[in-house]
Amino acid sequence: MSKESPFLTAEWNDLIMANYVIDAELLMPYIPKGTVLDDYHGEVFVSLIGFMFEQTRLLGFKIPFHVNFEEVNLRFYVKYLDQGIWKRGAVFIKEIVPKLAISLVANTLYREKYSTMLMKHYKAQTTNEIKLGYFWKYKGTWNSIEAVTSTSARAMEAGSEEEFIAEHYWGYAQYSDNITYEYAVRHPSWLIYDVASYHINCDFEGLYGAKFAFLKDRKPNSVFIAQGSPIKIMNKNVLKF
Repeated sequence: MSKESPFLTAEWNDLIMANYVIDAELLMPYIPKGTVLDDYHGEVFVSLIGFMFEQTRLLGFKIPFHVNFEEVNLRFYVKYLDQGIWKRGAVFIKEIVPKLAISLVANTLYREKYSTMLMKHYKAQTTNEIKLGYFWKYKGTWNSIEAVTSTSARAMEAGSEEEFIAEHYWGYAQYSDNITYEYAVRHPSWLIYDVASYHINCDFEGLYGAKFAFLKDRKPNSVFIAQGSPIKIMNKNVLKF
């Protein structure tokens, strides 16, 4: 298959993005070789993101019962200097989906950190309001991220925190001590909805480890909804150091 042919195509829709300022030292063990932390005005972020994976095709084919599903992930932001050009990317601490086959493929081929859990979601829209929520069941307890917004979307502001969070167009994953996987994620710039209210109930310690337990009681620096769009995940590059 050509390097320019996408490994996966889909739509990422209705993304709730809750963004927390975090001590950079906590992320050091997770940084793939060759990349460095990306920051926004000196602050380092992790984001808890819930969204819909829809119209999913793997190598151009729809896989029965694996076309539309929820995902919730915790990610942070890095950059990689490639021939004098900085590529801005995301690294996933954990990605949660309800489909075991998705986890197996992503973990095996892309060295990602997928887990499979029971999930559900809702979206309720009226003339003036959108209510959106994602739920995942961990050790018998439902976790959730929910938000309420108006139906009015806007373009992201250049240089804003929301642009920093949303516009990372590469993924990086550590394969070994001297190999990092890199893959391009292609999509247009997303429209944004300002969140009027939100609710997050997440067992950060159980899901992500003791070092992230403090996030349960920390207020996010920002929460917004991105409308989403069709996306392409390209075949991976192998970076050797």
